[in-house]
Amino acid sequence: MMDFFTNASLLLASAGVDPVDHVRGISGFLGGFYVLMAVLNAGAAIYWWQYGLPGSKPAVEGAAITETGHGEDMSGHAHGDLKLGIIWGLVAFVFGGIFAPLAMSGSVGLVPGLPQWFQNLVDSLSGPVVYTLGTTGLLVVFFIFRRFFTHPIVAWILLNISLLLLALALKDPDFASIVTKPDNVPIVGLVFLLGFFTWLATYRAVQNDDRAAQGLPPLEKLDDEKVLVWPDLVYTELICMVALTAFMLLWAIMLPAPLEEAASSVKTPNPSKAPWYFLGLQEMLVYFDPWYAGVVLPSMVVVGLMAIPYLDFNKKGNGYYTISERKFSYIIFQLGFLEMWITLIILGTFLRGPNWNFYGPFEYWDSHKVEVLTNKDLSFMFWVDLLGQPMPYAPSGSGFFTQLLYIVWRELPGLVVVGAYFLLLPPILAVTVFRKFFVKMGFFRYMVMANLLLFMMSLPIKMVLRWTVNLKYLISIPEWFLNF
Repeated sequence: MMDFFTNASLLLASAGVDPVDHVRGISGFLGGFYVLMAVLNAGAAIYWWQYGLPGSKPAVEGAAITETGHGEDMSGHAHGDLKLGIIWGLVAFVFGGIFAPLAMSGSVGLVPGLPQWFQNLVDSLSGPVVYTLGTTGLLVVFFIFRRFFTHPIVAWILLNISLLLLALALKDPDFASIVTKPDNVPIVGLVFLLGFFTWLATYRAVQNDDRAAQGLPPLEKLDDEKVLVWPDLVYTELICMVALTAFMLLWAIMLPAPLEEAASSVKTPNPSKAPWYFLGLQEMLVYFDPWYAGVVLPSMVVVGLMAIPYLDFNKKGNGYYTISERKFSYIIFQLGFLEMWITLIILGTFLRGPNWNFYGPFEYWDSHKVEVLTNKDLSFMFWVDLLGQPMPYAPSGSGFFTQLLYIVWRELPGLVVVGAYFLLLPPILAVTVFRKFFVKMGFFRYMVMANLLLFMMSLPIKMVLRWTVNLKYLISIPEWFLNF
């Protein structure tokens, strides 16, 4: 097995490999992947056949719904759903009895994959704009229809669809060369783990919101018995430590370490990427100057996290999951963490290729790809494009104050826009959208919260301006290396 993973990794190390060789190298992994999907669905079929879905109606007269949501008769026996068991048993058979043998055949014509027209369509629609707006739209849809998407059956269907699409896409050599790269494999796991825990937290929050509407305490109150650190917590931590150690040993044996040649100042990789946890910052550098993207915004994140206990006036939602009681906090967290951090990491990992160009999921990473972008500063748009005048620069040899006056005059449009954004928006919002927050928080706490939100929103606003009007900087002061 170790030889297989090593050979498969070598085959996928460079893009543009021969499709026949690629399919032969990855067929064993795909076959095992489909078998794993079959096992998972078989387990789900058995579970739902025995216990049914949470919140399902009791199967017999006189039964009751337990705290877990499963139906029980008066004797305490749970009743399942035979129909669900049959359906997911058939799904398990399709994956294990049809897809797995086809994948293990190693034949290009038999191994299941996505049709070429679909891959071309995805690549043609790919781009930073579609990616960002698409992920934002998905978050909005998931939030509005969270009750539907947190239903166990819906979640299980979505998980199967995502796993199936991943397996089908792996037949493409260009997609597989990126996803199966040893550096990127943990990011694939991060996506699925983050999706699961986000779903789980939302599922609990929806349940608690329903219970609150009925005047019932949250689920966390039903099991709030105190336990001792020793032995309860320590035993659990020990078991987790042993299991994680075994998992990491298997990982190290089966997946080659992503070691490359010795670093050299005269030869840098293309693309030159930061570690995955800094890829969000690297993506910000596309739209902002290094001092802002690398210093100011990260500092604002730290300051904002420190300020949360002092800004939060809502006493509800402490110690239990809820959305309806903390909608504003929930939306801001989801937007800030998932959309403005995690999605940027995914974009930088899988979709940013040579020269930091954007590539479709099934597109070959061609280092000769050139994207011509003509970005302009706001001052250039104002003086040259709008007024038809040359940019006002201080005469050569001018003193400091003369240069300062010319800079202020030249960048006046940007200074007005940025000043209005940070100085006028907070009071306007205080008497309109955030009136309730201003009354409860007071002037100082409200201004801190409002400015933190404005700093956070400066990232998507600047991204939209770059995409729509090719705006480079609102304020450009190259004399002092100060741009915004």
